[in-house]
Amino acid sequence: MKAVSPLFVYSFLFSSLLRITSTTLDTITPSHPIRDDHGETLVSAGGTFELGFFSPGILKNRYVGIWYVISKGTVVWVANRETPLENHSGVLKVTDNGILVLVDTTNNTTIWSSSNTSRTAGNNPTAQLFDSGNFVVKDKIIDQPDKILWQSFDYPCDTLLPDMKVGWDLATGLDRYLTSWKSTEDPAHGEFIGKLDRRGLPQLVAMKGGKIKSRPGSWNGLYFTGFTWLRPNPYFKYVLNPSGIGQRFRWTDHTQSWDLLSTSQADQCENYATCGAYTSCNINRSPVCECLKGFIPKSPKSWNSADWSDGCVRGTPLGCNDGSDGFLTYKGVKLPDTSSSRYDRNMMSLKECEEWCLKNCSCTAYANLDIRNGGTGCLLWFAELVDMVEVAVGGQDLYVRVPASVLGILFALLLLLLLLFGFV
Repeated sequence: MKAVSPLFVYSFLFSSLLRITSTTLDTITPSHPIRDDHGETLVSAGGTFELGFFSPGILKNRYVGIWYVISKGTVVWVANRETPLENHSGVLKVTDNGILVLVDTTNNTTIWSSSNTSRTAGNNPTAQLFDSGNFVVKDKIIDQPDKILWQSFDYPCDTLLPDMKVGWDLATGLDRYLTSWKSTEDPAHGEFIGKLDRRGLPQLVAMKGGKIKSRPGSWNGLYFTGFTWLRPNPYFKYVLNPSGIGQRFRWTDHTQSWDLLSTSQADQCENYATCGAYTSCNINRSPVCECLKGFIPKSPKSWNSADWSDGCVRGTPLGCNDGSDGFLTYKGVKLPDTSSSRYDRNMMSLKECEEWCLKNCSCTAYANLDIRNGGTGCLLWFAELVDMVEVAVGGQDLYVRVPASVLGILFALLLLLLLLFGFV
């Protein structure tokens, strides 16, 4: 019998080891946890995200988190935000019941767990890190290989990634929302939350103590109006920082750094209701605030001093029941605050939506509810129009109710311009 070459044996063993490593690189099982003192981590299959133990800044406290492989200091999720480890004795494992558990091995105490899951796994639970940044516990039973028991995307921290969702899950009753870090070096819950406000048409808001600080916008079927949404690419992210400032970033390969696309700190119009009611805000205009056509400053002295918080009021009352009112179109805007709005998802036309608004004296504006397929549904406002912003991309058309006199003045001005320039 021919002897087997030692080189062949070594090659076989090495290739087998590679196969084992590659199949467990992004996954932990009940028999294969990860240990901090061994420096063990998980890396998603495509090499986008890494999960392991880290210490933020100069602190020695240890946390389990997820970060970008290309930018190891950019943490997007933290498990034990309120209960850090004081040393490298942590072990993260998944139990036979499909529950993630972080254990301090110095005294065998549980530091954190995902025990809020109400379901239990029957066979071979695993916890896998995906290239989306989602850490998923699932049951590997044969007939339901993708049965999810728990996922980190249901419990976001300060970062919103492209595949993440915020808002209320009607099936589970879970409310997903962002919470800022306490500081840049402390991932504990901060003062600010980013959530879906479900009053009227749902909209994204950033809040502190129950008060809205900024409002990325309402959902129009494709995106949140006025919000340059995250592209289907893991290297785009939205962060609610410890100061409550919403920031959008994208990764740039040639600089190997994160580019700040927008921030409410640099853009006055990103702050909620900068200009008050019945105004539009445009960061490229000076001053940034302007009354809507047919409206005048409520407090002229304050307005002229660049204090726009009182907003504007109608210069002429609406005709209401005499049927003389009309609408002015504002193209490409972030729609006003929708917390006092009403909507109808029926396949009505924009003209039908206009007629519906005219039937109610309290209706101040309307727009398409869903902009897909040419626009469907009806969105109506029944209160002051607040936080309307002119945007370069991601905007939507809004139709604001005005009295006939305003329409007449605008028509006369248009006619005069045509006459002056010889078009008539």
